[in-house]
Amino acid sequence: MNSLIIRPATEDEFSVTIDWAAAEGWNPGRDDLAVFHATDPDGFLMGFVDGKAVSSISAVRYGTHYGFLGFYIVRPDVRGKGAGIATWEAGMAHLQGRTIGLDGVVDQQDNYKESGFAYAGRNVRYTGVPDTTSITTQMPVHNVTAEHLQAIVDFDQSYFPAPRSPFIKSWIMSDTDNSRTTKIVLKNNRISGYGVIRTCVSGYKIGPLFAETEDIAQALARELCAATDRGAEVSLDTPEDNPAAVQLAQSLGLSPAFETARMYKGTAPVIPISGIYGITSFELG
Repeated sequence: MNSLIIRPATEDEFSVTIDWAAAEGWNPGRDDLAVFHATDPDGFLMGFVDGKAVSSISAVRYGTHYGFLGFYIVRPDVRGKGAGIATWEAGMAHLQGRTIGLDGVVDQQDNYKESGFAYAGRNVRYTGVPDTTSITTQMPVHNVTAEHLQAIVDFDQSYFPAPRSPFIKSWIMSDTDNSRTTKIVLKNNRISGYGVIRTCVSGYKIGPLFAETEDIAQALARELCAATDRGAEVSLDTPEDNPAAVQLAQSLGLSPAFETARMYKGTAPVIPISGIYGITSFELG
């Protein structure tokens, strides 16, 4: 494509991708971008032609050995003209030398395989108006305060391939307009599960939902759903390889709405899928 320029985008420039992602049916969170972009400002790349954005990709670095790709979108009216592959290559270059993860939509999975990515599992988004009456556990659930931050960061690292302290601290406490709620379960004064629910372009989305046991996940899900507007839709992105996560989504009355394949290039990380009831996001892993 003539005069295509690919470079890191400012948060304001990248904000157009929220609308692009919504148009693709991905339903991003309303205040995701500030937290996302701050995680790796150099990793939010866009292609520009004559000063106008035509393509995007996020290539976010975690720690020293891991990265995650998301927001890979080309504006529909310029597809097939080379902007996509050039933007993809720029994102891959940003993560060179790392294990790279992504959640690939169905129609792109063969292309990702050709780029060296291998299938590791299937994630299914369940969506609907939740019915929590089937959850009977009496386990107490607590609100998060600043004193819990480091303990949540430490707990989160057990379920994610790399440290992501700055991201998590912003993700769980970014609540200036009450768009995000975080809940925890404590056992013997230590974190044994936590979850976040946030407002999205449509309804709400839970993510992450990490828990040591099924009853902890159920208790968290019930309280997170209670934090939404009555009658609103809630989505939960479950790893299919965790049957308890799928059962939780189904018990809430949610139905499959969207799916991706978790894929990795490089050595696939070993993480305890049995404790992952909801992934954090399809965009940043």
